[in-house]
Amino acid sequence: MSSPAERYAAARRKAAQAAQFPALDEFALELGFDLDDFQREACQSLERGSGVLVCAPTGAGKTVVGEFAVHLALRGRPDDPVPAADATTPPARRKCFYTTPIKALSNQKYHDLVARYGVEQVGLLTGDNAINGDAPVVVMTTEVLRNMLYAGSSTLQGLAYVVMDEVHYLADRFRGGVWEEVIIHLPASVTLVSLSATVSNAEEFADWLVTVRGETAVVVSEHRPVPLWQHMLVGKRMFDLFHDADAARKHDVHPELLRYTRETARRLELGEGRSAGPGAGRRGPRWRGPLRPDIVDRLDREGLLPAILFIFSRAGCAAAVQQCLAAGLRLTSAEERAEIRRVVESRVTAIPGEDLSVLGYWEWLDGLERGLAAHHAGMLPVFKEIVEELFVRGLVKAVFATETLALGINMPARCVVLERLVKYNGEAHVDLTPGEYTQLTGRAGRRGIDVEGHAVVVWSPETDPRQVAGLASTRTYPLRSSFRPSYNMAVNLVGTVGAEPARALLESSFAQFQADRSVVGLARQVQRNTETIEAYGAEAACHHGDFDEYFALRVAIADREKAIARQGQTQRKAAAVASLERLRVGDVIRVPSGRRAGLAVVLDPATGGFGEPRPLVLTQDRWAGRVSPGDFTTPAEVLARIRVPKHFNHRSPGARRDLAAEVSGTGLDRHGGRRGGRSRQVAGEDHQITQLRTELRHHPCHACPEREEHARWAERRRRLERDTEELRERVSGRTGSLARTFDRIVALLTERGYLARDGAVTDAGRMLGRIWTEADLLVAECLRRGVWNGLSPAELAAAVSVVVFEARRDVDERASLPRGPVADAVDETLKLWGEIEADEAARGLTATREPDLGFAWPVYRWARGEALAKVLGSGHEIDGEMPAGDFVRWARQVVDLLGQIADSGGATTELRSTARQAIAAVNRGVLAYQTSA
Repeated sequence: MSSPAERYAAARRKAAQAAQFPALDEFALELGFDLDDFQREACQSLERGSGVLVCAPTGAGKTVVGEFAVHLALRGRPDDPVPAADATTPPARRKCFYTTPIKALSNQKYHDLVARYGVEQVGLLTGDNAINGDAPVVVMTTEVLRNMLYAGSSTLQGLAYVVMDEVHYLADRFRGGVWEEVIIHLPASVTLVSLSATVSNAEEFADWLVTVRGETAVVVSEHRPVPLWQHMLVGKRMFDLFHDADAARKHDVHPELLRYTRETARRLELGEGRSAGPGAGRRGPRWRGPLRPDIVDRLDREGLLPAILFIFSRAGCAAAVQQCLAAGLRLTSAEERAEIRRVVESRVTAIPGEDLSVLGYWEWLDGLERGLAAHHAGMLPVFKEIVEELFVRGLVKAVFATETLALGINMPARCVVLERLVKYNGEAHVDLTPGEYTQLTGRAGRRGIDVEGHAVVVWSPETDPRQVAGLASTRTYPLRSSFRPSYNMAVNLVGTVGAEPARALLESSFAQFQADRSVVGLARQVQRNTETIEAYGAEAACHHGDFDEYFALRVAIADREKAIARQGQTQRKAAAVASLERLRVGDVIRVPSGRRAGLAVVLDPATGGFGEPRPLVLTQDRWAGRVSPGDFTTPAEVLARIRVPKHFNHRSPGARRDLAAEVSGTGLDRHGGRRGGRSRQVAGEDHQITQLRTELRHHPCHACPEREEHARWAERRRRLERDTEELRERVSGRTGSLARTFDRIVALLTERGYLARDGAVTDAGRMLGRIWTEADLLVAECLRRGVWNGLSPAELAAAVSVVVFEARRDVDERASLPRGPVADAVDETLKLWGEIEADEAARGLTATREPDLGFAWPVYRWARGEALAKVLGSGHEIDGEMPAGDFVRWARQVVDLLGQIADSGGATTELRSTARQAIAAVNRGVLAYQTSA
């Protein structure tokens, strides 16, 4: 217990702080809890008039600093004059804009601030909502503020503070540039509050902020308010990753964990060795990790729920819930189930019943009532929101989620489980970075609820505990700018400040700041690589002859084989499409590959005249769903016919069981005999490959006994040479790179009539300056050329969809289109894109993304009023039907672009009217509910 003298001294210090920082003292009294040191330090800097950059872990309470900026704005200037007639008049209030990267975060922050300051004081501006936009405090997405700055909006008057929550989003390769645009263009009188996850180059980012914004304090906190314990689950045993905090700092893995995993791996290797002999395959143990229901049950027994289990696959998340349901897991009480049903039913009343069935509502509700749910971008947004609400309230206990949840709203848990340390990034399967690991595990530990948080990694033979230790101990990751000039940005900058000042502004970006600093490091890397390449070359040298020449032959053969494989794949796909179009109800076929390989009977041929044929089938394993040409490596062959009942219900387990038994009863072989011989045969008959192989066999190095070892070194050298050439190009292009890109963009826009020769913005340029989409120039060209004139509302929605939609994965063949005006408009759009791409290539600019036709049919059918089931079935998806969440997200983007067309000065009166009708036609059903929610 402290002495009276110590208590007196502490009171004196507190009184002195209150006198020095009166606004912070008021704010702290309202909070109801003591501020952490980093929060107090950041708030004091703000009250002194400095900008501030706060870097702290997830859940540490960074937003308190942003809320203090709100408090300062509402409090007004302490030195504002008070009218003599009324000394009680409060000082003039200033404005604070609170920006977030995503609408869900904006909505959440808006509700938080309304609860604190009242609905009159707080507004909300997102793509979907505009509430009280003239309020002194407005929450908005960052894009909305960027648009305001370019438009010179009167709403900016009186703006004193801008809070940029999750400012580390400026590293996002698609949207990150918006953050830099805002930071550069904000008036100098505005104080900037930047809130970021813990990044390893905070000082570098702060140095840049000082150059563009003036005085900026840097406050970095590594401390987690709720301690995080790291574990590994090996089979049925749970181990601590580190023995104690000191071991964690040294990356020293718990010895018992290392011993057990090595022993387990050794037993597996011995098992595989024993299974090498004939008939011995069943004796060797194969690793089977813990089942998902067992993991959830284990967490429940150890008091570690609620938990988020990260599975880097949408299908995996849905499958995990089904597996838990099948295992009979129930994590909720009767009272909780009743409350869950009440919440859900109150939120989905506006969605038509037939749409709920299509969306799998009843299965989803069954999982929720048991305390289980999936969470991923393919879900209907309102379903995700309900899952989030129920999880935060502790009603849903286990959520299986993709990594997108870690970037979303505040949804902490007691425990986080990582099933794997590898994820698919859209192009390849890659290891998690330390930053991603920190972001995911940062969800564990609820401040004010949990004493500690827990992160569990599920072990497999591919997972090294030391790798996990490295991820867990590396708490930071560097912030890298993704900023690059766009056409829209160029005309807005030139129109606002002129061409030369615009050039100077771009050179003040964080991207250029980092580029100039990095050239020295890149040059050193080139030198190191050059030395390594020489060493690799020495290792690859062969005394039999010129191994470089020999290796070039091998590379040429591999390249030719890949080209032939791609060509063969296209031909096989066309044959598969044709064979599926000929199918009829009752045909028994064989699905040769994929998860559904085996015999199947056709329930619905789905020859609707749109997109690829996707027949509804029932496999002999009782799975019912649609298959696509991608499931067929060879044309579908009708092997037999069976009778399918007239009103067959494929959702009925009993009906599926009976019909599947008939399929099995045909006696046909499940897998067939031929497997992939055709492609090898085609490759073998290729004259060029035959000639190259002959040269290869006659080359002196072909007889070298160490040929493959030389080849490995040669391959390493080839890869390093390719990487080094890229580095050289980056070095030569770094200095002043953004300004050069800007000059090229200005030249292209001048040639196309968006900028005059004297640098003035033309009418066409002003139109381009109000188009906010990735394909801004292509949209502007379509408007100028009248490509979309004369279309009906549904046709217009389909035609504009091709410039906003982007498929999650590449699809080999081009999607089909509604015949007539839509196809004509899209053909014209593709021609314009080709012209723009040629201009970009000639000037060395990044090409505008090619239009993607995959969403044209779904949005066309939806705008015509067709049922959701048919709409989702018409998507050009590899895996069958389009997920409802993807449909809603892309439909919203189509509506957003239609809204820009409706307001565009470059569109005809008729086209603007059609765009408004198209918006009304698309905003129905699940879209109308989402817009109003």
